Amino acid sequence: MKNSILEIQAVNDLLVERVKDQISFGTFDDSDSQILEQLVEGLGDPRGLVRLRFAETLGEIGEAATPFLIKSLANHENVVVRRAAAKTLTIIGDPSAVPTLLNSFLNDPDTVVRSSSAGALAKTGEASVPALLEILGDDNKSQDIKGHAAWALAFIGSEGADYLYKALDSASLDVRCAVIGAIGHVAQEQSDEKSCNLLVSALTDPEAIIRAEAATALAQVNYPPAVSHLILALQDVDLDVRKAAINSLGKMGNPIALESLQNLLDDEQHVIQVLSKLAIAQIHRQAESD
Repeated sequence: MKNSILEIQAVNDLLVERVKDQISFGTFDDSDSQILEQLVEGLGDPRGLVRLRFAETLGEIGEAATPFLIKSLANHENVVVRRAAAKTLTIIGDPSAVPTLLNSFLNDPDTVVRSSSAGALAKTGEASVPALLEILGDDNKSQDIKGHAAWALAFIGSEGADYLYKALDSASLDVRCAVIGAIGHVAQEQSDEKSCNLLVSALTDPEAIIRAEAATALAQVNYPPAVSHLILALQDVDLDVRKAAINSLGKMGNPIALESLQNLLDDEQHVIQVLSKLAIAQIHRQAESD
């Protein structure tokens, strides 16, 4: 048995080395289905570094490897292969893998396969956005699944901006909350007026969780007009919104906020006092470093 394992490992070593050489010299035939199947099987090698070499090699091959990876992701009995297939699809980012990635994300019994599939969905960009929004709006989906979907949506960011803007009117609070977080990433990437203004408008949303998410997102955006709106949010009826506004003002470092923050040092909520003191110190430190 030991000799058999060593023989398989030796074959894998030779295979990946040969294919890497062919890729380097431009002689690799990416229509050779037998070799592609063998490369995907190599993702089950018991040696982590060797699995990584196979994944990197398949990543270099690119979309020609996608059909073989999605087949293994969907059906392979070896969970190590399924995990590695999902991670390799993350390298490739092929939109044609979205249906299989979604199925694995939602249904695979292994948590690593599910989370890796979410990561691969994020790398496919805009192609994944409608399905991710649908997951977020499904009351039957777990918070863990929704958390991964929200993360993927934020990672995609500006690529899915058109879908995000439309989804702000969703009837689902989970969708709207995730969308605000994702728009924060859009604003961070692009610093465009539209996404920044949407975040500012969300500071007066009827739902406190949306207001808090918007206040948090604005901390990552260099948008000075938001400062006055965050100062108003310091008086919000919801404690989480106030905390988020204080933290954001501290991170933004605009001295205009100092007086309003100093007024909170005697607030009846001890956490507000502490956060305000920290935010004031942040603003002073940034002023000294400028």
